[in-house]
Amino acid sequence: MQTKHDQILKHIEDLSVGERISVRQIAKQLVVSEGTAYRAIKEAEGQGLVSTLDRIGTVRIEKKQRRDIDRLTFAEVVNIVDGTLLGGRGGLFKTLNKFVIGAMEVDAMVKYIDPGSLVIVGNRDMVQLAALQEGAAVLVTGGFAAHADAVELADRLDLPIVSSAYDTFSVASLINRAIYDRLIKKDILLVEDILGKSPPVVMSEHQTVQDYHQLVETTGYLRFPVLQDQGRLIGVVAPTDVNRQSSDMMIGKVMSKKPLSVTPKTSIASAAHMMVWEGIDLLPVIEFKRLVGLISRQDVIKALQYNQKQPQVGDTMEDIVLNRFSETFDNHTLVFSGEVTPQMSTQYGGLSPGVFMTIMTEAAMQAMKKVRDANMMLDNATLYFLKPIQIEQRVEARARIVDSSRKVGKVDVELYRGAELVGKSLITVQLLER
Repeated sequence: MQTKHDQILKHIEDLSVGERISVRQIAKQLVVSEGTAYRAIKEAEGQGLVSTLDRIGTVRIEKKQRRDIDRLTFAEVVNIVDGTLLGGRGGLFKTLNKFVIGAMEVDAMVKYIDPGSLVIVGNRDMVQLAALQEGAAVLVTGGFAAHADAVELADRLDLPIVSSAYDTFSVASLINRAIYDRLIKKDILLVEDILGKSPPVVMSEHQTVQDYHQLVETTGYLRFPVLQDQGRLIGVVAPTDVNRQSSDMMIGKVMSKKPLSVTPKTSIASAAHMMVWEGIDLLPVIEFKRLVGLISRQDVIKALQYNQKQPQVGDTMEDIVLNRFSETFDNHTLVFSGEVTPQMSTQYGGLSPGVFMTIMTEAAMQAMKKVRDANMMLDNATLYFLKPIQIEQRVEARARIVDSSRKVGKVDVELYRGAELVGKSLITVQLLER
């Protein structure tokens, strides 16, 4: 039987895209308390079913697929440019395909406009109308209003027309930055990317040790999440928990309580770090206090290997730094060398501490990869900045492995400017065998 919470979620899922909802409306319509309605709407927002935006309210939206994360909706554009919606509210949650700056004659501009485009233009009424007629939304810069005919057409076609106080260059830069940030996020593997669709095998706290042994024989698994009657995760049961226990002992009395878990939005790197650090092979995946799946150490390792083979579309700050460096390996020492560029400096012209750590850590990782075929994550770093390093100076990070075990590697890294020692570090990395 569905709970009231589940009924509200199903109701929201059945609403049309673009339909506005409120706590009071849901509570009255489904005869539930406003507190229950509020919690369900917040969960729906977390699931990507609704979105709450300033000056607009809470609206049912089309759930974005992971592959479309780099695409903005017009509603998101309104927030990015601090805009005011002038018309076309019904099209707010359509997807932006590209943006066009309307700085040319109308006849020339329409050649570049496709349905789903966003035309960025100033106080040019004819351009605004032409863009809407071609199926594009309009962003009016400089704080100008739109012509009444354009607003009427936007409402009729469900194409947003938005006004922003920023100039054309600023809004184009803000939108481009938002798309670029999403490309970087798209490169980051999350737990939801490797989560299977089959429901996980679970146990109840009221089942017995005998039930556990039967489940092991049936499934071949050794660890199982334990759920309460309401479906909440309360523990994990493994061979060490049931060892020497009588067959009629309740699972709820022998299980390991307060198990570690992750959410679908946890990065694979974080999940791998947790598994190595805690020495566990299985992690429950929880969303809104409910079990939605399980991931194993093997799942994580495969995902890390897959991600290493994929091209990156967006460059992070780390990529920008490391693209300037090259490596050589000689006599058991890895040498990581490059020039300090202005992007790597502080406001005073010296090497940024963050960049310093990036260089030292990468040198340590690359040194370990020469001798160990394993996925690696930073565990600990002790850094010493001995002397200031100016921009346009060439530096060398020399990394030498101090100790290496099955799970941990320690690397000594020294940073040189010519023959002068300017920095030192001891880097400890966690190893996740492939």
